[in-house]
Amino acid sequence: MELDERPVTGHDQPTRERVARSILVNGPSTAAVLAGRLDLTPAAVRRHLDQLLEEGAVEAREPRSQAVRGRGRPAKVFALTEGGRDRFDQQYDDLAVQALRFLRETGGDDAVREFATRRASFIQDRFEDVRAEHPELGSAEVLAKIFTDEGYAAAVRELPVGEQLCQQHCPVSHVAHEFPQLCEAETEAISQVLGRHVQRLATIAHGDGVCTTCIPTLPIHDMPTTTDKKERVS
Repeated sequence: MELDERPVTGHDQPTRERVARSILVNGPSTAAVLAGRLDLTPAAVRRHLDQLLEEGAVEAREPRSQAVRGRGRPAKVFALTEGGRDRFDQQYDDLAVQALRFLRETGGDDAVREFATRRASFIQDRFEDVRAEHPELGSAEVLAKIFTDEGYAAAVRELPVGEQLCQQHCPVSHVAHEFPQLCEAETEAISQVLGRHVQRLATIAHGDGVCTTCIPTLPIHDMPTTTDKKERVS
């Protein structure tokens, strides 16, 4: 029996977790891409993917691009399922939800919003320090590093009208599903540190595969106001 075809055992768990985490951080990936990224043989990666599929931690999807890459069908991409994401979530989601429910019952929605704002303060607290430590990074990239350090697996994508902050993982997604104030507070904190309007386009908490925030190029103080628009019309 060849090494890469041996049965999966408990000793394979660390490598299997590396495969799952690579998908978490980098998004849906093919077996070939995972093999190159993790310095494993394609056969070894497929073996771990088969086990993750059996466990329900990943799912196989058809690639978005159907461009011909040679003989045969395009390679499938593998993405984490909700159960797969649970592997990386905190073990105290239920406790957090219960605590926030109690806070809402005793202090109302204002108390929940205040808590969410306080929790999101890590964005503003760290922004200037991280930017000073990494002057080579743009503002969006500074945010991506801050979020990644907090367990969000964030990255930046260029857009024709600006940038997009993408979070492949959300450590509070299960809690934010019931308490969207957590997402709203993060979005407001991002807007404040950048000095411009940003828009949250998708969230893992509400069933999307990734959290995305659109960051336009135009600073908020340069954006036309309602008064400016009326003056131009008149």
